[in-house]
Amino acid sequence: MVLITVRLPRGATLDMALRELRLKKEEVDVGYGVVAIDPDHGLYGLRVSAMAAHRLTATPEAMDGPWADPKIEPMGPSRKDR
Repeated sequence: MVLITVRLPRGATLDMALRELRLKKEEVDVGYGVVAIDPDHGLYGLRVSAMAAHRLTATPEAMDGPWADPKIEPMGPSRKDR
């Protein structure tokens, strides 16, 4: 999965994103969902398969990315290990 930003109507939902971008559920990280980045300007984050991102690049006005999406974890030992 890769992270992309997409333009969607304000208040976008995952179902709306699937319809508007012509994506299948199996092409999207449904656990990640649609993340509002700047909803006033219709900007949302979405994790999709690399193939779906490649397909969406044909409509550059609808998508930007893919962007780096590193796994974020706490640094150092856990509290129980101290």
